[in-house]
Amino acid sequence: MKLGNQVEWGLHCMELLARVPDGIYIPTKVLAKFHGIPKEYLSKAMQALASANLIEGTLGPKGGYRIARSPSKISLLEIVEAIEGRKRTFNCQEIRFNNPCLQNKEMKKETKKGTICAVARTMLQADEAWRKVLSEKMLSELILDVDDQVSEEIMSLSQQWIENEIF
Repeated sequence: MKLGNQVEWGLHCMELLARVPDGIYIPTKVLAKFHGIPKEYLSKAMQALASANLIEGTLGPKGGYRIARSPSKISLLEIVEAIEGRKRTFNCQEIRFNNPCLQNKEMKKETKKGTICAVARTMLQADEAWRKVLSEKMLSELILDVDDQVSEEIMSLSQQWIENEIF
């Protein structure tokens, strides 16, 4: 399974937007410039996050995006699914029934017995496992993890850089 680049971008932007004081909106071009990513592609991710009501946007000279609700109420799974959709990562094509040894419909019925095959079952369990991890991890926890990794100096310089860009 491979998630698109926009998932990484969306997670980083959500973490940054969660730190912005109420009433402040950050334009997509500032978010893109800060992260060194293409504005046009980031715009699509931001629109998806807005459609999922995770962020809210406004137009005009002070326009941009801000987080729509508390980071403690937003799971990482919500962010991923807003951008990638809720589709499963595994799509079973039931190729087990292409087996040339299953010569007739009765043999195929006997093989199926209304059960999901072992391959599909395992893949679906794996899909559920990663979704469970992301559903239990809140954006507020990710913020704390970032705080543990990034020095106060870098955080302060980052905040100053963003303020210089938007004011």
